[in-house]
Amino acid sequence: MGKKTSPSQDATPAHDDGYSGMSRNQLVERYVQLVKIVASKIASRLPKSVELDDLISAGVMGLIDAIDKYDASKSQNFKKYAEIRIRGAILDELRAMDWVSRSVRRQSAQLTGMQQQLRRQFGREATPDEVAKEMGLDLDQYFKLLDKLKPVLLLSYENQGPSTDGESRSFDTIIRDTTASDPSKLLHDQNIRTLIKELNDTLPEKQRLVVKMYYFEGMNLKEIGSVLNVTESRVSQLNSQAIRSLKTKVKRRLGGDA
Repeated sequence: MGKKTSPSQDATPAHDDGYSGMSRNQLVERYVQLVKIVASKIASRLPKSVELDDLISAGVMGLIDAIDKYDASKSQNFKKYAEIRIRGAILDELRAMDWVSRSVRRQSAQLTGMQQQLRRQFGREATPDEVAKEMGLDLDQYFKLLDKLKPVLLLSYENQGPSTDGESRSFDTIIRDTTASDPSKLLHDQNIRTLIKELNDTLPEKQRLVVKMYYFEGMNLKEIGSVLNVTESRVSQLNSQAIRSLKTKVKRRLGGDA
């Protein structure tokens, strides 16, 4: 298991999707519907002159390539791996067909160049109004141009070439900020903070004031002691008591909501 294989027509490729006993032909039959789904999604954003059957044929070749090259030691999901190969094969076929006219390619290059120029000039992404103005278009003409160039943009953004592990990279994986905080975690922290503020109102007065001044107003123990006319050690004691009480109340509230 996990060893890379190059099966013959009826050999069995290694994978972990529960089909280890299936031949190449059986796998093609099983996943041909996936090919049709991927091809249809791409075709929906292309001119009607592009034949869906041509895309499906290219996708099937991508599926066969995936079956032959799948390595279970590097990927735990054959379907996902196959989908990447299918999409890549279809996009490669579209490039080979060179169905986009020279005028469309020229307009696409002009639009991209203008967007980059304005990005350097403003230090940010230009608005549609700004780009349209620089290109000598009104806003309606600009959006019509974007709609016309959708197929070109599709090819540019959906497949950014292979990554270091040989799999295709999407535009999303390239622009994603891996150093940014997880929005779901930020929301969770915000909800907890709001809950603590609410529960803090149920504490004894001095504990409540200590929590408010220390955690929400940024005052230190000495400053809080001066306000409450107590020692720093007493402030620390009140803080510890408040924290223990709040932990209990938060657990009870969250447990009750669950």
